[in-house]
Amino acid sequence: MRENSITYVIGDKLPIVKPLPPYSEIVCDFLDELSKRLRRDKNNAQYTDIISLAFWCRKNNIKRLKEQFQAQYAIGRGLVFHITPSNVPINFAFSYFFGLLSGNSNIVRIPQKDYPQIQIICNEINRVLNLEEYKMLKEMTLFVSYGRDDELTEYYSSICDGRIIWGGDKAIKNIRKFSLKERAVEVVFADRYSFALIDIETILRMDDKQRLELAQKFYNDTYLMDQNACSTPHLIIWQGADEEKKKRAQELFWKSIYQIAAQYDLADIKAVDKYTSLCQFAMEADYIKEIQKYDNLLYRIELNYLTEDLSVLRGQYGMFFEYYISQLEELKDKITSKVQTVTYVGINPECIIKFIQECHLTGIDRIVPMGEALNIDVYWDGYDIIGQLIRYIEVR
Repeated sequence: MRENSITYVIGDKLPIVKPLPPYSEIVCDFLDELSKRLRRDKNNAQYTDIISLAFWCRKNNIKRLKEQFQAQYAIGRGLVFHITPSNVPINFAFSYFFGLLSGNSNIVRIPQKDYPQIQIICNEINRVLNLEEYKMLKEMTLFVSYGRDDELTEYYSSICDGRIIWGGDKAIKNIRKFSLKERAVEVVFADRYSFALIDIETILRMDDKQRLELAQKFYNDTYLMDQNACSTPHLIIWQGADEEKKKRAQELFWKSIYQIAAQYDLADIKAVDKYTSLCQFAMEADYIKEIQKYDNLLYRIELNYLTEDLSVLRGQYGMFFEYYISQLEELKDKITSKVQTVTYVGINPECIIKFIQECHLTGIDRIVPMGEALNIDVYWDGYDIIGQLIRYIEVR
């Protein structure tokens, strides 16, 4: 292992392994203290993802999760190695929290990208870990940063009892070359695709204020992460009503999105990349029906038909695809295991669940209202993350 290629962010040696019960008191108190400190700093208000993280790990939410937890006798597996993504700034913190809540020691490989959120969160975690009452958790924690170094990744993989990989399919395939201990578990979050499902009549019944409120929720699901998150919708599916009503609903919805998108920081490089992507679709895709631009902030691409692989319909920095259906069954041949999240407006989620079950679908792991696409929780990508990282003890 090449020590000189590692940047130690929190801790400077391998964590001690002291498995704890899930949702142990010391972990719950630690997360609540961290939550208070992150919310107390007024400078953090400019980072909505930090505030969301702080709100998630507050005492009442962790208490709710603990009360929902079912296992009577369980303990952490030991040491968990987290390989976190570079395109979502706060994902590393959530992964660490999952490791703690399941009672494990943790090695967290954080992104090398220079996100201010990473520095802020790491600094605050370090301050709380340095408090005397959290000395044990400090000894159970190591945050590292390093470039592509297979030797390091192989070493950390070889000593862990659980490995969590957040990344693209190609990266996952490469990391899986590195063996785990015989009883170690692995949780993998691969490339996924998400879309939004909107009832046309619901949009038409809204007043201007309600549509702007909805537009802000859509903005939070999409623009906030530059459409990089796996749960961000790229495709908007319009359902119900006739062609005339559909066009009216689209006009009202996208007009509101355009107003809200005025707050988006569209850097020159983003504008160029987005326009280049649009041109490529226009030149190469025969499924495009119409393209509408709202300055550089918003591109709409209406489709003649849906591609066999929905995941090719990916936008960035405010570029979205849209398609019309009269009923959900029209999508059954398009929903593969690659589809993760459906955000909805005016649709009964029970209808979506029924659609999944009756059509025997392998995809759709999350069904959430528009505005909650990025709200990560202990159930994600179809996994019970805490359940994967604990060791159940049978008692008769």
